[in-house]
Amino acid sequence: MEAQIDKIKQQLQSQGYKLTPQREATVRVLLENEEDHLSAEDVFMLVKEKAPEIGLATVYRTLELLSELHVVHKLNFGDGVARYDLRGDDTKHHHHHLICVQCGSMQEIMDDWLGPLEERLEKEYSFHVIDHRLDFQGICKSCQEKDQKKDTES
Repeated sequence: MEAQIDKIKQQLQSQGYKLTPQREATVRVLLENEEDHLSAEDVFMLVKEKAPEIGLATVYRTLELLSELHVVHKLNFGDGVARYDLRGDDTKHHHHHLICVQCGSMQEIMDDWLGPLEERLEKEYSFHVIDHRLDFQGICKSCQEKDQKKDTES
């Protein structure tokens, strides 16, 4: 984790920013919860446990700065809540998501299925893709099973 924090510190410094204690607390929460897609409020509640003096506005400003500097992805799954996800060194592109419109669950797809499409865009349109995001909205298996159970009980 310390190596990741040092890298983020360097990213901030290269853009003229410092890794303040408040920013570091926010980054640590994001690193500790990499598997989750935390909202600003989620991050705030977790940061508050580490740094009780921090305010919600500070967390919002930190997340926006990290997003602008491409340290985190700011995600919106259509529910009006921005969520934040650290950008990994090992991924050329951001992973994709399956989002259930009934229960709000989200599943990640780590494979990049759009490579051939990117190559085609480069070849046919001379367009170099540097990033993309793909979110599928639908109904998860659990909700489908619940709906089927309701239908058979009716």
